[in-house]
Amino acid sequence: GGSTDVAARILAERMGETLGQPVVVENRTGSAGFIGAENVARSAPDGHSLLMGATGLLAIAPHLYAAMPFNVERDLAPVSLAFASDLVISVANNVPARTLPELVALARARPGALNYATSGAGTTTHVATELFRLAAGIEMTHVPYRGSGQAMNDLVAGNVQVMVDQIAGSIGQIRDGRIRALAVTGAARHALLPEVPTVIEAGLPGAAATSWGAVMAPAGTPAPAVARLAAAVREAMTQSAVRTRMSAAGADPAFSTPEELAAFIRAESEKWGRVVRDGRITVS
Repeated sequence: GGSTDVAARILAERMGETLGQPVVVENRTGSAGFIGAENVARSAPDGHSLLMGATGLLAIAPHLYAAMPFNVERDLAPVSLAFASDLVISVANNVPARTLPELVALARARPGALNYATSGAGTTTHVATELFRLAAGIEMTHVPYRGSGQAMNDLVAGNVQVMVDQIAGSIGQIRDGRIRALAVTGAARHALLPEVPTVIEAGLPGAAATSWGAVMAPAGTPAPAVARLAAAVREAMTQSAVRTRMSAAGADPAFSTPEELAAFIRAESEKWGRVVRDGRITVS
């Protein structure tokens, strides 16, 4: 139900119409996304196996794992950027903080006492929370889960106090009043949460971040096939119906050429690599 899943399903539906054949979405969760990505990396490079790769897998994991089962640059071929998604910093309703500065003050008064939930060690939500923690100069305790759904359930229950997640994965709980949104991490306020300030407005510009998803193919996929797939993504993202559905779910539609995506992933890898090093983030 997060941005990656929602965007993949909306995109797959339109790409199926454009390509004239079904595009099936298959979730393969676990191991920081390695299971699904390795399956695609080891598939025949014929343009029929694709990966919706996210920030954590393509730009963060290479800095955390010494022995990944595949190499992003060697084993995967960039096709197109697919979406971007701002994140939202939320707290459980039993947390007294009503603003981000109040949360920071609470965390400073009780170092390590607040627990923050993530969808897993080394994921985008983990590293983005560490970026926030470093920017704020606070200490919190990391509680990793196997996916954002489980993490969100415990945030709603008040078993953990803080979570930084994609807006798509949090918007329903926020609107229902089951958790409280304090700030979004994009450069501007988000259309789905216009009343929620940005981290920049809240005085923490260093916590600004955006997650994203990109379509990848197995390395060695013929250039004409990659070009056709990239064109299908671009065509989908220019459709008003697709854009409206994705935006309503908190995933801002995007597209790129394969070459632009390759350069983008390199730049993002450098950025998040610095966060991993500065935050001394490790995974077991």
